[in-house]
Amino acid sequence: RQYGSEGRFTFTSHTPGEHQICLHSNSTRMALFAGGKLRVHLDIQVGEHTNNYPEIAAKDKLTELQLRARQLLDQVEQIQKEQNYQRVSGG
Repeated sequence: RQYGSEGRFTFTSHTPGEHQICLHSNSTRMALFAGGKLRVHLDIQVGEHTNNYPEIAAKDKLTELQLRARQLLDQVEQIQKEQNYQRVSGG
């Protein structure tokens, strides 16, 4: 994906293990202003806490009960993923 000076993306991994995030700038103008250096700030959030539930509720028009059910299902799914990861990694 392409972003301007700010961007946000999420992804769900279907396989446990290590994942790589690759970034590059296609702007020569930005590099010249920063003396050839580009500063990047990454804020990485992992797990079911990364879901913005108020946003999900508004977008999908969920009631409070439906939203709570969604949160609980996400928690169950996260626990399953962590257990699978521990099985695979031998943890």
